[in-house]
Amino acid sequence: MSEKVFKTINEQIELLKSRGLIITNETLAREFLLRNNYYRISGYSLTLRKNDRFSSSSTFQNIVDIYNFDRELRNLILRYLEIIEVNFKSIYAYEFSKVHGATGHFDENLFTNKKKHKEIIEKAELQKTRRLPHEAYLKHFVNDLHEAIPIWAYIDLFTISDISFLYSISEQSIKDAVANKFGLNMNKGSVILGKYMHSMTIIRNLCAHGSRIYNRLFEQKPSLNKKEKTFLRKNPDGTIDNAHFYGFILIMKRLLSNDDFIELKIAIIDLTKKYPFVRMDYYGFRNDWIKVL
Repeated sequence: MSEKVFKTINEQIELLKSRGLIITNETLAREFLLRNNYYRISGYSLTLRKNDRFSSSSTFQNIVDIYNFDRELRNLILRYLEIIEVNFKSIYAYEFSKVHGATGHFDENLFTNKKKHKEIIEKAELQKTRRLPHEAYLKHFVNDLHEAIPIWAYIDLFTISDISFLYSISEQSIKDAVANKFGLNMNKGSVILGKYMHSMTIIRNLCAHGSRIYNRLFEQKPSLNKKEKTFLRKNPDGTIDNAHFYGFILIMKRLLSNDDFIELKIAIIDLTKKYPFVRMDYYGFRNDWIKVL
């Protein structure tokens, strides 16, 4: 297997120009490549080229705009994913403690998978140890009161993935109660909510680690109901496109309050105005998404 050869920033620029990319400000291009990595930004240029040849009108600024749009969109999505995560944790802690008290979350017998429960609690305990010197609420329970931390406080030690797993192994009555609070009171509402939270975990991890969502095809597609699928874009062959990011936005609409989702939608619209070059269909958005979403 041949080894890739190192290229200087200037060589990277010459390579891009040899492939037909228009670069009007090489100073800015050098700085951008140095700070953002040639390999990383190459994924944002895929829609501008074919067989490593850029279309005749493609510019380096186009790549910068796509890159910055995607970064700002990820940060925006993270802001509203935090709202979903906090809401989910709060509702779960309330419904669980209402039935099992302040410290029932430590009882493995209250969960359907003892091994998974142990893994989640052990992970949370590690977080507690690491955060104890810096978190006043942990110091209060551990150092001052010498008490087990009640679930409504302990819940903050869980990641969105942890709380999703804990929810999935909880008693059915508790899962149903939580799902009901999110308006999922139909048959199998808890199953749907579990799938929704899994989808939110996927998006949260991608956004938190700065991974590209522009033009990304998701292997783990969002689980949508029949009505939600009608809002998806259709592929040229007539099938629905449920492999892009837009499907996850539809889930966020179900999990956020109406006011919060309107704020998110307006923020995305403002972002498209800031970067008019970026095409939303590469995120799976329909042309009429502003009207139908």
